[in-house]
Amino acid sequence: MDLPPLPLDRTSGLPLAVQLADAVRGAAAAGSFRRGDRLPSTRALAATLGVSRTVTAAAYDQLLAEGWIAARHGAGTFVVGAPDAPPGPAATPARPPTAPAGTATTSLEPGSPCTEALDPAAWRRAWRAGADALPALLADDVGLPAYRAAVADQLLRHRGLVTGPDAVLATAGTTAAVAELAALLPRGARVAVEDPGYQRVAAALRRAGTTVLPVPVDDEGLVVDALPDRLDAVYCTPAHQYPLGARLSARRRLALVQRARAGRFLVIEDDYDGELRYDVAPLPLLAALAPDVVAHLGTTSKVLSPTLGVGWLVAPPAVRAGLLVARASGARPAEAGQRVFAAMAAHGDLARHLRRLRRVLGERRAETVAAIRATGHEVRGDAAGGHVVAPLPDAAGEIAVAEALAARSVTVGLLSSYGLTGPTGYGVVVGYAGPDRPALRRGLAALQEALAGATADVTQRAAISHSAQPV
Repeated sequence: MDLPPLPLDRTSGLPLAVQLADAVRGAAAAGSFRRGDRLPSTRALAATLGVSRTVTAAAYDQLLAEGWIAARHGAGTFVVGAPDAPPGPAATPARPPTAPAGTATTSLEPGSPCTEALDPAAWRRAWRAGADALPALLADDVGLPAYRAAVADQLLRHRGLVTGPDAVLATAGTTAAVAELAALLPRGARVAVEDPGYQRVAAALRRAGTTVLPVPVDDEGLVVDALPDRLDAVYCTPAHQYPLGARLSARRRLALVQRARAGRFLVIEDDYDGELRYDVAPLPLLAALAPDVVAHLGTTSKVLSPTLGVGWLVAPPAVRAGLLVARASGARPAEAGQRVFAAMAAHGDLARHLRRLRRVLGERRAETVAAIRATGHEVRGDAAGGHVVAPLPDAAGEIAVAEALAARSVTVGLLSSYGLTGPTGYGVVVGYAGPDRPALRRGLAALQEALAGATADVTQRAAISHSAQPV
């Protein structure tokens, strides 16, 4: 097939594999790829784009894990289709104009890992160690023992969850794990999801045939009192709400657990960046509080790289058993990412990396917050993770900031695009983990200018409105 444009920016700090996966997603969502289209092989695509096959293979692995594409034995790789778009204004969220041709773009969008904190020698050592073992003859439904042991140790040391390797299931990442859990629910199951929230998860739930029910969030996280009745599951990000950044308060954690037990529904706890806090220790995991009703999800994508394509799940025994039955005839998590993670943990490199990562990201967050507050804008979100939110008063202000940044070849996330059925607020979601330090500082300088301009526009509109009032 003729390929649509798949732009790759070799001057960007974003890995080429991540860029390629983003480009394929965008093409599928825009309709340039149609359901059933056969994609080139990883080798052919690598030759077309002038990159290594490692790049195209990693991108395909990520897209396979997320459910955008599917591999058919002996036939090739095919587009499965874009996720269902939510109704209303959120279906086509406002995006800033693209940068002029030939201009390198600085991405301050959330979701990228901080590769600057990664020790290249440790990364190479882990890959070499992972390649020492010969390929397995049979796919593993549970996950490699060394990987599950490393995850169990990670959960104990960094998240306070006491669990053994036998309780851990390897996954292909958070979105893939949610899709697996959704497949266990009855058709048309009612699943409550934070709003604003993680659009990919909402899309995965809809593809599985569930009814997604938006639930508001505030500065204490998910509003438990707003949960509807007759639920089958609740998806939430209690350690660091995505995208607003609040922690689910202790009071609400207890209330959520009580509702889950009384209503006999499953709580899906997405701990996507729970290792990354810079002020105080995070609250204990929901899975530690109520292992009988909570399925805990974790991922390597924010602490190492999404190209590893692996995560983990700790769930009640009945849920775990159901997942294993389904996996007997379905997809299993790939071994390569598991081996790399286990090798990093075995050599002590993972613990050193996490200490360095928290220091680097803590410094980056402080710099980002200072830049935003210098313009008079507030910053929303706990001292954690890899992004913050700068609220704006209305859609006009959000668009103005996005356009001003695009003129400087800088992109950010737009808060309005995270609403499940339409905007729940306006602002910019600023990711500070992905770019290198010079790019981050260039981006923050542009952001300061754009936010200052937005403040001036609001003041001017208010003055005009006041002058127009009858005397």
